[in-house]
Amino acid sequence: MRSFREIKHDYRFTEDDQKRLAALQPLMAEHTEEIMSTLNLWFMGTKGALTFFTAGTLKTHVFKTQKMWFEELFSGIYDNRFYEQLIKIGAAHVRRNVDVHYLQRAANIIRNACTGILAGVDHPVADIASDIISVGKIIDISMNVIVSAYIEEEIRLYSPVYKVKSALLSFSERFSQATNFMLVFALIGLTLGVVWLFLRDVINIFSGDIEQSVISSLGSMLLLWLMIELMNTEISHLKGGKFHISVFVGVALVTMIRETMIATLRHEKPESVYYLIAAILVIGFVYWIVTKTEEPHK
Repeated sequence: MRSFREIKHDYRFTEDDQKRLAALQPLMAEHTEEIMSTLNLWFMGTKGALTFFTAGTLKTHVFKTQKMWFEELFSGIYDNRFYEQLIKIGAAHVRRNVDVHYLQRAANIIRNACTGILAGVDHPVADIASDIISVGKIIDISMNVIVSAYIEEEIRLYSPVYKVKSALLSFSERFSQATNFMLVFALIGLTLGVVWLFLRDVINIFSGDIEQSVISSLGSMLLLWLMIELMNTEISHLKGGKFHISVFVGVALVTMIRETMIATLRHEKPESVYYLIAAILVIGFVYWIVTKTEEPHK
């Protein structure tokens, strides 16, 4: 299955869409029971629906799950947790032998209900149109993931080869997640080390060479700022965001700047300083190219 970031990109699902959906949450909360009632009445009136509900507790669970999914559509947070919940929904429907047609029809009912609610709001027409488009996007994205998970789970159940492939992919994903968590803990440790380095340089201002201590403190502060950026980048990556290589290039650039500042204070050979300056120019040029590449295309 494709990554959630790729799916959202294909639907052109932007931060503006997220903000609009989050802003609609109070309005949709007022109509949640009404929409869920319409959905459940349709489902219970559908031929064969009783075969899905072999127990009253199952029916209660299904209706509760539908409501939770609807509320999540307007949470404004669409990260890996949201993605995994959609995958679970698709897989659960396969195990219950629920035809995918019912999922698509349910999504259509919710889409029509939301459109009717938004059409009755006293807002500018352009805003209403944008809200309807955003709602359509998140419903389509949800169904894309759910149906894909449904198909994959169906294939997995009936294909021995796919079972092996699925197990291998599942292990690889868990291993990748564990590695990412280890990286986060390592970054926390390194950040604490840089904090100690910065504090030591600040203390040396009052107990040693002021000029050198101030320069060292500035260099340590730059390193601390970059460690924070690395932490934010990794956290964003864990949430499904884009990975920015420019942050790592920035670490190398700041490190070279810091070394140049220290080398100048130590009055090292001019050749050494020239090499450091040349390295800064090269890394700075690479940093400029990488940041230009990572900028969103307008």
